[in-house]
Amino acid sequence: MAEQLEVKELDQVVVRFSGDSGDGMQLAGNIFSTVSATVGNGISTFPDYPADIRAPQGSLTGVSGFQVHIGAGKVYTPGDLCDVLVAMNAAALKTQLKYAKPQATIIIDTDSFGPNDLKKAAFQTEDYLGEMGIDADRVIQCPLTQMVKECLKDSGMDNKAVLKCRNMFALGLVCWLFNRDLNLVNNFLREKFAKKPAIAENNIKVVQAGYDYGHNTHSSVPATYRIESKEKVPGRYMDITGNKATAYGLIAAAEKAGLKLFLGSYPITPATDILHELSKHKSCGVITVQCEDEISGCASAVGASFAGALAATSTSGPGICLKSEAMNLAVIDELPLVIIDVQRGGPSTGLPTKSEQTDLLQALYGRNGESPMPVIAALSPTDCFDAVYQAAKIALEHLTPVILLTDAFVANGSGAWKLPDINELPAIKPHYVTPEMKGNYTPYYRDEETKVRYWAIPGQEGYTHILGGLEKDGKTGAISTEPENHNLMCHLRAEKVAKIQVPDLEVTGDADDADLLIVGFGSTYGHLVSAMEELRKKGHKVAQAQLKFINPLPKNTAEVLKKYNKVVVAEQNLGQLAAYLRANVDGFVPYQFNQVKGQPFVVSELVDAFEKILKA
Repeated sequence: MAEQLEVKELDQVVVRFSGDSGDGMQLAGNIFSTVSATVGNGISTFPDYPADIRAPQGSLTGVSGFQVHIGAGKVYTPGDLCDVLVAMNAAALKTQLKYAKPQATIIIDTDSFGPNDLKKAAFQTEDYLGEMGIDADRVIQCPLTQMVKECLKDSGMDNKAVLKCRNMFALGLVCWLFNRDLNLVNNFLREKFAKKPAIAENNIKVVQAGYDYGHNTHSSVPATYRIESKEKVPGRYMDITGNKATAYGLIAAAEKAGLKLFLGSYPITPATDILHELSKHKSCGVITVQCEDEISGCASAVGASFAGALAATSTSGPGICLKSEAMNLAVIDELPLVIIDVQRGGPSTGLPTKSEQTDLLQALYGRNGESPMPVIAALSPTDCFDAVYQAAKIALEHLTPVILLTDAFVANGSGAWKLPDINELPAIKPHYVTPEMKGNYTPYYRDEETKVRYWAIPGQEGYTHILGGLEKDGKTGAISTEPENHNLMCHLRAEKVAKIQVPDLEVTGDADDADLLIVGFGSTYGHLVSAMEELRKKGHKVAQAQLKFINPLPKNTAEVLKKYNKVVVAEQNLGQLAAYLRANVDGFVPYQFNQVKGQPFVVSELVDAFEKILKA
């Protein structure tokens, strides 16, 4: 019997699974993160897909990664560098080593490091570890493919199906390394393959084999590790991606408002999962239509809104360009509509599987005419639920289209999410017509305080009206080209959006006496908070403020930004938020930190950059 290893307590760990795009790294990482969330760990994940639809097997461009950060307490980012790197082939090791710490444990499948594999990965010699400067003592060199074949030799599966189980062996080995309960893994697999129980059991067998391999050989490591949860809050949790949280938030908003939910959409990376998820929930009154193009997806949603539904459309940056005319129809008709932009790298087709924040100015201004819309940006995968719920609430209560900005990082990433009680969610009260208006209703009759028009649903007797893309008279609703009327309507549409009440901008950290305020918006929240905390540990006085509501800005925005001598605006674009804030806050001249790499920020790089500003 193998001797008992020491079990060490850790506060956090980062694991990165990598291999060919067909090696199941996303599934292995997803199972490991789900199991970790189930036991109460904080998690943050980052799936890193290749842009190629199907790159040649073993090629450098076809490597797919999945990084998961697990912590005893709250976790804000997927981590800069990993403590454990799983490399299923030579190309994965070659491309992913840069994401590993110098002391990281590396797990490799030696069966995928043959001469042909090394050639595809552009290695110059057969000493691949030496060529990359890797200490062999920190590498678990496992004949993984051979062992999976041996494990499943009596399963009746063909060779191709057997090889698809290699990811489960790697998962089992990682579960051993971090003392994970395999019963949780087994339950996940049996649920996932409920209609194919034989496949579930074969995968379970391979997971156990990987776990046993680590246990019986100790796999060249001096200890195994355990991460205990320190901040357990009672409730039901699940590991949820941003796209799934967005779908659930729309369902919850429709339920709370007492409306059917309609999504008109067109498939586009990385937003398509919202359509896929909502299509599963017809029992909740959800109607989904996959349209022939982007503008028809948006136009169908505008029609559904006119008919009285909570209407939404989902896309990415290129689709926002194509939807803009139909979005403008919702602006001039003053109809509620939720527009979800899952941002990706651009311009044009750009980087379809990568993440940026480059659609901000498009969301604010990218339409013809004076076309104001509220803009909200989700802070994290789990915050997508709250952000889209707030977007729907504003849309229905203020009769306006609302843009929700997420991005590939938060949409595909995941976190541990506590399922909310729908009874505790904020009420949503659509701005309907009143009985007193019957017979005298005109479509642009407004609430004097909020400037919101009253919503009449077609078929209501006594509320007959016409909407359309031509400018209307503000009193009668008839088509009008009168200069003064158009001027008035433009001001009213802008004033309506400006009057929307949003929460104040919150400042965390050394809010009263910071030498530097870090400002960002949306999905960079976790990285900027982590950078702030690192700087405070070093003795610096630093604060952080993250904009979730961008149009209208929180009322205290100018007060916050002018309070500090030094402010840096950090964003994954070339300065769009900084430009917007300069335009809206007199005398505001911030420092800027801008990257457009298609990857999340690296906290250590942020810390270095912000320290230079502090010393300037």
